[in-house]
Amino acid sequence: MVLKPFLGNYNETNSSPSNFPGIGAKDELELALRKASMPNRTVIIAVINKAYVERSVNEEATMLDLFLESFWVGENTRSLLEHLLLVAVDQTAYERCQFRRLHCYRLVTEGVDFAGEKVYMSQDFINMMWRRTLFLLEILKRGYNFIFTDIDVMWLRNPFLRLSPLEEADLEISVDTFNDDPRPENKYINTGFYYIRSNSKTISLFHTWYSQKNNSTGKKEQDVLQDLIRGGLLQKLNLKVKFLETRYFSGFCQDSKDITAVTTMHANCCRNSKAKFRDLTTALRDWKQFKAAVFQHPEIIDRIGLDFKWTAHTECLNSWQ
Repeated sequence: MVLKPFLGNYNETNSSPSNFPGIGAKDELELALRKASMPNRTVIIAVINKAYVERSVNEEATMLDLFLESFWVGENTRSLLEHLLLVAVDQTAYERCQFRRLHCYRLVTEGVDFAGEKVYMSQDFINMMWRRTLFLLEILKRGYNFIFTDIDVMWLRNPFLRLSPLEEADLEISVDTFNDDPRPENKYINTGFYYIRSNSKTISLFHTWYSQKNNSTGKKEQDVLQDLIRGGLLQKLNLKVKFLETRYFSGFCQDSKDITAVTTMHANCCRNSKAKFRDLTTALRDWKQFKAAVFQHPEIIDRIGLDFKWTAHTECLNSWQ
């Protein structure tokens, strides 16, 4: 069977919220998006659940704490919190978000409990990823561009300074490992961090992607998108896509070797939240030590950068055993 991409009748010039039927004072999603949006209708979206916001007995912080701290200690990142919308998939996460006075939205899925930790590739994990994809499609249909970021991504520098202007790419997506091969089918994407523009092509991409949900048993949504890319969907939709270099958009799969340029650090290639939390705590400590060294000796930043090495992500390496 040849997969045909969804080619809807979405009109980019008609994407204002006032032009969508049923949008009014009770449309909590639209209100949340408006509050968080930049003037160019761009937001930063992250999804949280109870497992990300509640401390365990043996930990002094949560994954959400680490995520927010990265905005505080990052370079030119503090103001970006004004444009962060946290999407809570359970009531506990929503209440914690509100307590922090952030932009919050409660995503309700009837009959499903997304509160606990979803172990990588478990059925609950896969279900939550698909629910996330459907929600993000709704954001695109409302005419908003967004960066989607997992909570286990540390924002060390302002990523917008490394991303293309709106007209130059429809989608800019992170990869587990970066190579110089220009062919999209040879890139190993990671949907934990990407920047997407709202237009008819990206909406068609998400429609086609989500339409494969029931035909992808045992695969997470990222694997399905990877298959669609290898099947030529990007070319069929004439999508302009940029694959982000790990020099700037780094992760545990492939550390950036340039601390003076790295923008984000993602706890990918890691199986559970406990291991991610501990190794991200260490990575954030490495970043703070680098910043302290540069503050004391700004005249030798290049030498400091050359000498810098990330601490090994031991917990995540051991999480697969």
